[in-house]
Amino acid sequence: YNNPNVFILGVTMKKLSLLAVAVFLLFSTTAFAGTKEGLELELKQLAVSVTSTEVHNSSPTFSSARVNGDSQTAIQGKLDFDARYFLPKFLWTTNLFMEYGKTNVRPVNKEEITTENSDKISLTTDLTYRLWKVDEDFIGGFEAGPFVNVGYETEFDAPEIEIEEGVKERGNRKQVLRGKAGFKLFEGKYLKELYAAYVFERDFTYTPESTNTAFEAGFRAEAEVREGVKFVAWSYYRDYQTYSEEKISDLDYEVEAELRLDVKLWNNLAVAPFVNYYCASAQHFNCVADNWYTGIQISYSTFFKKAEEI
Repeated sequence: YNNPNVFILGVTMKKLSLLAVAVFLLFSTTAFAGTKEGLELELKQLAVSVTSTEVHNSSPTFSSARVNGDSQTAIQGKLDFDARYFLPKFLWTTNLFMEYGKTNVRPVNKEEITTENSDKISLTTDLTYRLWKVDEDFIGGFEAGPFVNVGYETEFDAPEIEIEEGVKERGNRKQVLRGKAGFKLFEGKYLKELYAAYVFERDFTYTPESTNTAFEAGFRAEAEVREGVKFVAWSYYRDYQTYSEEKISDLDYEVEAELRLDVKLWNNLAVAPFVNYYCASAQHFNCVADNWYTGIQISYSTFFKKAEEI
């Protein structure tokens, strides 16, 4: 691994997954009884962030950066929606996630520059066997069991690729069909999800198509800091193992993590400062690229329907 911090994170998440299995076996109830039943519809996040700077008569002769910079606008939107159906022994979850962002820079007497800072569409469905339940006395409690997951990932726009200096063209739009099988802890008061899985994916982005395998681990946690203030953290780590068709764009691994603080303004409307980190390592050449994205979002979340407590 080119980035030792990412390597340590990957090893740590693998060890945590194994530790979690041992822990819930000690604290779990042998006769499982579900705590919820029926359909649950949750809008986990509908968020938008916009920043705009407009500079007129800009000149480098001014000493203030406020009037010698470039006009620019950045906008990002996000949708995260869950439909969950609780059965006595199973949990069926379908998730729709969409994210898109652009930055437009308008230099004086130069051509405008527009770049994408995020672009993702993901639709997944997940079936989990509700095998064990751990009491709330241990880190807020949670359920546990094996799961299978099938999903499709694409993007709104194909990325722009610079084929020569000053000349760009649209590349191929990402299209990946991905399946996972593994074990997870879920539906806890604090621990919403902690999982480890083996990944099988079919990448239709390029011709010839490629069949890839990977190991993946991830988590999502939430905690009420005080009334009206909620801390949210999530992350995943995907370590690619094999590719049936080798390409220059193949990844060795990728990591994404986000920390967010939802502060309620009114009803289900919140202001949410956040920091997001993404890192990827190339498989066939020595390069590790990362992206830090920080900001404040106006966020809306609600339950359209809650499952029955039993």
